[in-house]
Amino acid sequence: MQKPPTPPLEKRDWIAGLEKGLSIIEAFDDAWPRLTASQAGERCGLTRTAARRYLLTLAHLDYVATDGKLFWLTPRVLRLGQSYLESARLPRIVQPFLQRITAGTQEIAYVSVLDGDETVYIARNGSNRSMNTGFVLGARVPAQVTAAGMLILALGDPDQLELWLQAKTLKAYTSHAITSKDRLRVEFARIRANGWAISEQQLELNYRGVAVPLLDRHGDLVGGLNVSMPMGHESSEDAVKRVLPVLQETARAMRNLI
Repeated sequence: MQKPPTPPLEKRDWIAGLEKGLSIIEAFDDAWPRLTASQAGERCGLTRTAARRYLLTLAHLDYVATDGKLFWLTPRVLRLGQSYLESARLPRIVQPFLQRITAGTQEIAYVSVLDGDETVYIARNGSNRSMNTGFVLGARVPAQVTAAGMLILALGDPDQLELWLQAKTLKAYTSHAITSKDRLRVEFARIRANGWAISEQQLELNYRGVAVPLLDRHGDLVGGLNVSMPMGHESSEDAVKRVLPVLQETARAMRNLI
């Protein structure tokens, strides 16, 4: 999905402190759940002193906790993501349609969008399953390992996609993962030809996803509508025959409401 152009920003309107404060929050991840001021500074391109000031300010605002040496995020940070889910129109509109997909397929249904080169799950419906990398609401995963991410990438601008491919380092999350850029190009071409995507065992063994494009009333791509399911003994062909018509019909029904 192509982002709308970012309007130019006058230098006088730029607040560098806000940018740096947000970069401090984004410095924490699964590999770095706790950081010293020096580590935070290194990850954000700041001096230790500057990083410490931002961290102490965030601690004062209860977005960060500290033991005096290490810093870590608090649950208050979730308010930032929750604000999007509560204020954005798309997650609210799609929920009844996801319920329809779950009822028709008995699988977990999602709406996903692309943020950078990651798939972000902004709406879901269905019971939880014991996936090691379960797609909870707000989860972010590399786009190339999900059906929805592959679909959105494939249907985007071809020149931008090629630039993305050239710059991307492909990581293998399973023994079945696609790590060849030439093979990815073939997959993208197949998705463009078919108008839908399937991804199998790219992020989690024995799981597959099927996705169709979610278009607005103007025909613009706004995200991916997809289901995730255990593979079991069902063939790829049978799975597609079972869930694809439900996804396509639901996407068509949603189009005039987005």
